[in-house]
Amino acid sequence: MRLVLLLVLFLSTYGFFLMGSDKQKAKKGKWRVNESTFFLLSFCGGAAGVWIGMKVFCHKTLHPSFRVGIPLLTVWNVIVLYYLLNNLM
Repeated sequence: MRLVLLLVLFLSTYGFFLMGSDKQKAKKGKWRVNESTFFLLSFCGGAAGVWIGMKVFCHKTLHPSFRVGIPLLTVWNVIVLYYLLNNLM
């Protein structure tokens, strides 16, 4: 149970910082993180961190796929986490 929570915390933290890093790269015109990377990370448990990063860094907020997809993946993460925590106890 703790491992699942730690994994979600790690993925969300990583997603948050990855969003901030991508924003800085965008400002400097450098190589960027693929959008599919954000969606894969979000699907696997890091959606909350990516979503918070979007808001904090004002990054990818105009992309409809992010405005809709990341919140939906956050709901997906909550449902899966709820299921895992209730069935691992």
